[in-house]
Amino acid sequence: MIRQLVRSYIFLVAIAIALFTVPVAFSLTSQLRGDTEGSVLREAETMALLLANGDSTSCEALQKMATAYAAETPGDVQVTGAAGCAPDLPRPRQDAALTAALDRNDATTDWGSSFIWGPELVITVPAQAAAEDRVVGAVRIVYSTDEMTDRLWTIWGFRAILAVLVLVVAALLGVGVARRLTRPLRQLNDMASKFSDGDLTARSPVTGPPETQTLARTLNQGAERLDTLVAAQRIFVADASHQLRTPLTALRLSLDNIADGVDDEFVREDVEQATAEVVRMNRLVNGLLVLARAEAKVTAAEPLPLLDIVRERLAVWRPAADERGVTVALRGSIDGRPSVLSGPGHLDQMLDNVLSNALEVSPDGGTITVRVDPRGDVVGVSVLDEGPGMSDAEKSRAFDRFWRGQGLTGKGGSGLGLAVVKQLATDDGGTVALTDAPGGGLCVTITLRSVSSRASSRSGG
Repeated sequence: MIRQLVRSYIFLVAIAIALFTVPVAFSLTSQLRGDTEGSVLREAETMALLLANGDSTSCEALQKMATAYAAETPGDVQVTGAAGCAPDLPRPRQDAALTAALDRNDATTDWGSSFIWGPELVITVPAQAAAEDRVVGAVRIVYSTDEMTDRLWTIWGFRAILAVLVLVVAALLGVGVARRLTRPLRQLNDMASKFSDGDLTARSPVTGPPETQTLARTLNQGAERLDTLVAAQRIFVADASHQLRTPLTALRLSLDNIADGVDDEFVREDVEQATAEVVRMNRLVNGLLVLARAEAKVTAAEPLPLLDIVRERLAVWRPAADERGVTVALRGSIDGRPSVLSGPGHLDQMLDNVLSNALEVSPDGGTITVRVDPRGDVVGVSVLDEGPGMSDAEKSRAFDRFWRGQGLTGKGGSGLGLAVVKQLATDDGGTVALTDAPGGGLCVTITLRSVSSRASSRSGG
């Protein structure tokens, strides 16, 4: 926007300069042409009068005047007609202008070009004897226009240099004015950028013209309202977490107590089924609460050490994998210590959900492979299992809430794991993709922004 404003400002200044300087330059050029023509014509007419008199005094004066004129000006005097008058002066060539002067008593002016002027100005003036009322000769002045051309370049060159200097000054002033005019818009953009990163406390200063002040106040009011709503949702999530988890925990303890005190095999089986449903409900509630927190976007993305978090989560899940003989391995060559942008706890939650699904579908004695792949501005974390994989139709529904696939263990999940992963990754500016693992199974790839990509985007903006 600043560039467009500066271009428009320079364009208007250039038009103003052109409208002012070009007519003035043309006027000065026309004046130079007219003054030169008038001066040369007067000299030629004076010499023609001396030639027309024909006496020795006039002829001597003509000789001296023509010699002095040729010495002091870039013009040469040529004379024809009166015999013996100014014999040292050259004679003009026979042409249409000379014929018009001698036969028709017409004075002619020839600039040598239809565009401004040529290399020479040629003025031919007839010499008419007053007593005899006839043309006795002609005087021609051939005037070099080299000095006029130099003055012409001075006229136009000076104005061209002045115009360039004015445009440079106008560009510098335009940049300053444009930056001042767009400062409120940049402040609003900074506020929007902070909002996109999850900082709901960002506010824009109310500055600039009335229109931007009104917009800033409106956005600030909307931000206050949004912050209030998110805070209320956060309180609701916390309250719901407490209110839902507490009775479920109490119910599970009660069922465990009942199971300990019952000897009837059929009753014990019913209690175990009820306990399994309570466990499943607890997982469902936890998934819903995590999804609600993710949709609330209450935290801003921050740099996190990717490898440290991956190794930590793998250490947490290895005991559960060892019970079934499943190997969990971190593979691939990783240069440096890549950091990614993610909200606090988001990456942990995503890895837990993906590893949980991978462990559920993995056969006993199988392998779960985790790969970290830095790719320029993003970093990919892939989890590959050796389970049955998914068909294309299943992959298209895998991120739907409450959709559950069936693993080899025969235990269905809550149907929210991948939905939570996708929501958290999207909030962090990343993506999640499902592909077939080499040799069978499923590959879940979480792609997040690297810290270097954020730094480059900030500097480029």
